[in-house]
Amino acid sequence: MKSELSLPHLDYEETTKKIYQFIKRIVTEANAAGVVIGLSGGVDSSLVAVLCVNALGNEKVLGVMMPASFTPKNDIEDAKQIAGTLGIQVLDVNIQTICDQFFKDLGVAETEMKHKLPRANIYARVRMIILYYYANLRNYLVVGTSDRSEALIGFFTKNGDGGADFFPIRHLYKTQVRELAQFVGLSTKVALKPSSPQLYPGHQATDEIPLNYDDLDRVLFGLFEQKLTPQEISSLIGRPIETIEEIMQRFNATKHKRKAPPTIQKG
Repeated sequence: MKSELSLPHLDYEETTKKIYQFIKRIVTEANAAGVVIGLSGGVDSSLVAVLCVNALGNEKVLGVMMPASFTPKNDIEDAKQIAGTLGIQVLDVNIQTICDQFFKDLGVAETEMKHKLPRANIYARVRMIILYYYANLRNYLVVGTSDRSEALIGFFTKNGDGGADFFPIRHLYKTQVRELAQFVGLSTKVALKPSSPQLYPGHQATDEIPLNYDDLDRVLFGLFEQKLTPQEISSLIGRPIETIEEIMQRFNATKHKRKAPPTIQKG
């Protein structure tokens, strides 16, 4: 058993270099004219915006803000500030009336608990529809902004924020994303901001994950890269084994979200 459980230190220069090369290659191979990113004011989308600008130039990056009625004003202000600093074009599309029309036509009630998840996922999928509209309009690619921590536990909406043409930071854990964000010049305020998909009023990532990201990342690293058992990880980080097992259960239950839709193989 390992004597400690912590993520390895990132080589920031090498990490950014590989990401820049990756972004350039994907865009070139697709014969795309640029990329479009959903800007939320959070660390993931802000970091991806910086990386894309550094890789492609600000004239080939479009940011789209898609607030709902409950989106915090400070998130909108942060997104605008980042876009302004980067010098990219940014569009503001309020999605509330679009989502409200879906809710009305589908008979989705705001107060019924059984409708909470379907309502939340509509917000995420409407945002992706809008990003693909602008991508199609400009011959751009849609850049995904999720990280490895969220991907491994299925903390994303299938065909919503989980739908994109490529993911530049999905190999990085959330804590590494925060570190890299500060390395490329994002403010501590943005880099360390509590994560939120903003799919319902007051929505925080901590509402849906059993550990803070520091501990979650150590658990995921231990499970999938160091191949430790839940019992070993529990002993190392001082968290109940039931919590470690719950994380493993989330990974297993959300495998379908990380795979291409299955099909019958010919032959």
